[in-house]
Amino acid sequence: MTHRSRLSTILIDVPTSEAPVAAAFWSKALGVPATKVSGEEQFIALPRALPDVVLSLQAVDDQARYHLDVETDDVDAETARLVALGAVEIGRWLECRTLRAPGGHLICVIPCHSDPELFKRLSQVWP
Repeated sequence: MTHRSRLSTILIDVPTSEAPVAAAFWSKALGVPATKVSGEEQFIALPRALPDVVLSLQAVDDQARYHLDVETDDVDAETARLVALGAVEIGRWLECRTLRAPGGHLICVIPCHSDPELFKRLSQVWP
């Protein structure tokens, strides 16, 4: 059975106390608005900063870093595929899986959230 996935989001993780200043910086640096995401207080979107990819700031109780979200139509299958490639699952949150890729970077495998046509056009099909 096949599934699809794509790199959908780049997140700029910043300590919660620094989120407002960081959001203002990235908004001005990239020339886009910084808008809070309704119902998800830890996220501040930077819409239109990257074509076809979401760029957001995430307030975290951890160190500053970047992480990637891979959206998929099958979270279990995509997680298994990435683990088989060398990633290690380190956590779960709601329907999402957090992985550490070789080299130490974080990847979150998340259910599809983009427009269905955009997802179909930009995603990769995996066996």
